[in-house]
Parts: sequence; structure tokens; C-alpha cells
Amino acid sequence: MSAETEELYSLLVPLSEDRMIVPRACVAEVVRFTTPAQAEGAHDWMLGTVNWNGRDLPVVAFESAIGKTSPAPTGRTRIVVFYAATGQLKTGYFGVLTQGFPQLVRVNRDVLKLEAKDGWPEDAPILCRVRMINEFPLIPDLEKLESMLARESLQA
Repeated sequence: MSAETEELYSLLVPLSEDRMIVPRACVAEVVRFTTPAQAEGAHDWMLGTVNWNGRDLPVVAFESAIGKTSPAPTGRTRIVVFYAATGQLKTGYFGVLTQGFPQLVRVNRDVLKLEAKDGWPEDAPILCRVRMINEFPLIPDLEKLESMLARESLQA
């Protein structure tokens, strides 16, 4: 295998106090923040839904989903639209609040090393934290996040 095929285009997604790293192929689009329509009785991490391309897009505050305080929206706040891969969401997509534009990076085995597998609530949608040169981004468990959303029954 050549070095080119072992690289993965990824996005560093800025959160309020952290960053998460995801494969570029998981992201459909990054859109301007609009205030979600809230649903009664939803968990703190489920912000509600926004209209995206004519469909109701459920939007999550990832920080709240991992037991931290949800950030207040600023002028830099965006919504990263992820493809729903498990088939549990009727919309086929879900959004995660971000505190700025994601940064495109190429990663390979030489620059990405496991840092920690714990330190979060047991039910948090996090696989691990990695070391990437001078960064320590989180790798989210997007399937678990989809399952959490599906249980919220806020899907369109």
C-alpha cells in the first residue's frame, strides 16, 4: 500500500473547550447556525430541530452529550451536518453544534496515536481521545449519538 492510500481526510471540529476529529466522508455540510425549535421534554443535549434542505434536522450540543455545559451560540457558531449511518434516523442526517468552521486535515498512523479511552461518563458518545502532533482531539461515537437521537423520538 502506498502512503497516500493510508491517509484519511478528516475534519477537526471546534467545540467550546475541545475539538473532535471525524472522517470527512461523515460530514454532508457545514451550515450557518439558526436557533433550533425546541421539543418539550428533550434532554439538555438535544437542542431541537432546524430546517435544513426542507427537512427537520435534529441538532445536538456535543458538550452536553458528554456531561459538560452546552455552549451559548456566538457569531462563529455553526452546525455540522452528519450523515446518519445506522438507519435509525428517518431524516438520514443530524447536526452537531460547533464553535467555528471545521479544519480539514490529513491523518495517518504516524501522526495519530491513542491518548485515552476513559475520563467521560460511561454513556457518553466518545470512543477515545487521540494525540495528533500538538492536538488532543476526541473521536466521537457517531453511532451512539444516532442511537441517543433515535431514543429522543424527535426525528422527522
